[in-house]
This record gives sequence, C-alpha cells and structure tokens, in this order.
Amino acid sequence: MRILRDGVLATGTLRVLLAGSRWPARSPEQNLADLRAQLAANARGIREIERASSMHGWPLLLAYMGHVQDNAEACMRRAIRRLQDGRFRYEMDSGQQVTVRIVVNHEAGAATVDFTGTSLQQANNFNAPRAVTVAAVLYVFRTLVAEPIPLNAGCLRPLTIVVPPGSMLDPSPPGAVVAGNVETSQCVVDALYGALGLQAAAQGTMNNFTFGTGRYQYYETIAGGAGAGPDYPGASGVQTHMTNSRLTDPEVLERRFPVRLREFSLRAGSGGSGMHRGGDGLVREFEFLEPMTVALLANHRRVRPFGLAGGGPGMAGVDRLLRRDGSSETLPATAEFPVDAGDRVCIETPGGGGYGRAVAQDD
Repeated sequence: MRILRDGVLATGTLRVLLAGSRWPARSPEQNLADLRAQLAANARGIREIERASSMHGWPLLLAYMGHVQDNAEACMRRAIRRLQDGRFRYEMDSGQQVTVRIVVNHEAGAATVDFTGTSLQQANNFNAPRAVTVAAVLYVFRTLVAEPIPLNAGCLRPLTIVVPPGSMLDPSPPGAVVAGNVETSQCVVDALYGALGLQAAAQGTMNNFTFGTGRYQYYETIAGGAGAGPDYPGASGVQTHMTNSRLTDPEVLERRFPVRLREFSLRAGSGGSGMHRGGDGLVREFEFLEPMTVALLANHRRVRPFGLAGGGPGMAGVDRLLRRDGSSETLPATAEFPVDAGDRVCIETPGGGGYGRAVAQDD
C-alpha cells in the first residue's frame, strides 16, 4: 500500500492495518515511529544526492559512482586470485545443512559460490531469503579485501552465486524466515570461511533472547567467541560476523524492566584448542522479578563450532532454566516458556573454533 503521498503519512490507514489484523502489532505507535524514521532517512539521502549533483553535475557524479564500483571490482579480483577452491558442509542444530562449493578462476579473478546440496526449505523459520544469503557472501569476500574501499555493488561483479530455488537459502513463499537473518546467515558465513580454509567457526549464533508481557517487551542478542585463524586467536565475548547489535547497559536494563542481571562474564575455556585458540563465549544470567514469557532463538547447542587445520571445536552453548524452588532444566536451542518471580535463566554462549594443532610444550 502507499504509505506516503505529498509528504503526508497515511497514519490512520496504517493504524487500522497494524491493529486490525488477526495477529495485531503489539505497539502500532512504535511501528509508525519506525516508518517515520525510515522515511526521514530516505528524504535525507535524496537531499544529499541532489546537493552533490548541484555541486558537480549529474554526468560527473555518475562517472565517479562508476569509478567507485570499478575500483571495488578490481580490488575484489585481486583478493580472489589469492584463494583456492574449496567446499564445506555445515550442520545446524535442526539437522539442516548448508553446503557450499567455491571454484576460483585465477586468470579472471572471479569465483563461483555454489550452494547446491543445501537442505530444502523447512517448516521451521531457519530459512534465509536469497538476499540474506547474498549479503553473507558479500560480507565474507569483502573481508578478504585489504584496501579500505566502501562496500558497493562492484564487489559482487566477480562473483557468481548459485542458490537452488526452494532450498533453505532461497525459500519459496510462504516459508518462514525470521531466523534466517539472525541465525542461518551466521552458518553461511562460517561455511564459506571453512570452504576457503581461512578461519575456524565463530559462535555461529546471535543467541536471540526475548522476554515480556502485554505491557512491555525486550529483545537482545548475546555475544560469544570468534574463530581463530592461521596467525591469530579468536576474540572472546564479541558479536561475530552477521550482526550489528550491542547490549543494553545493565543499569538501563534493570531500571526499565523488572529483571536483575545476576551475572555477565566470560565463559572461560569455552574456545577451541589449537595453535591459536578460539575465543571464549559469555555467561549471562537473568533473574525475573515478576511473571512473564521468555523465548530463545539460537543455534550451536548441539553442534559445536568447528576448528580448522587440526584445531579443536568450540564448546556448544548451554541454556538453563533455574526455578525459584531449586529445580532446573536444560533448555533447547529454541524455546518459549513462562517464568515466575524468582526464576532465573542462565545463557552460556558458544566458543569459537581453534586453528592449527597445539604445539606440545617441553617440561
């Protein structure tokens, strides 16, 4: 539907659309604020492009846009020529698999990234839209470019990306895809680095954690361990690869929501062993001060993040529900459950994989 005409937002129609469906939005006013922010960002972008064109003229502006893309393409081709062919198959906790084969044309500085053999789309929501798959490929190959180029479409010119339609990486409607962006994208990135032999697996999940009631909702992603490489260890307690989120400060969290953050620490020893160790995950424990609903959306609670070149895998994540009566249970990677006042949830995020065999030390 058209949401903006002559600079006027269709707020009345949008409120009906957001609040009148079978599953209405929880906070229509917040959704409207988000739309206003996105429209304002687009308007600012239009003004800046018009300002640049008035200063330099459209022919020169378009020419330099072309130069930026051409330079990115040249840098990417140089990076690709340093790579070797490879393939990798990576399983997720659900049993779905990402399969990728990379074939490098050194003469042309081009590569084919082929996901043939990847699992078909499933009834769960771990399917990833093709755009997310392409973004993961672009991310990995951009990290291989040493020059400080801006990310742009020129980076994709040397890449041929094959994604089978109907697979979990290019699902058909009405396939659910909410975990594709936050979870499956991480698996795709690790599979690509594994195929190239460049880096062990990172924690491979965003550890999506939500809680709330009809009055409030809270959502965060939790960092973990990064994978090690040929000449570096993995970083500990960091957001890895396909994520751009940061955690809420404990003081803000506890002031705005009826929770208490009991622990937030490094999960010592959770990174994989090796000549270069994988990074450690985190421990994050919440205590709830009133009844609410909690949900987890994660991965690598069963499958451990892989090591490379003889390095050991990182430890899988562990989620536990600690009831106020002293009982406890281990939660699956994806779960939704009620909690009462005094209950706690402890999330231990995965560690990154190690790289290379550990060298024995003399006594």
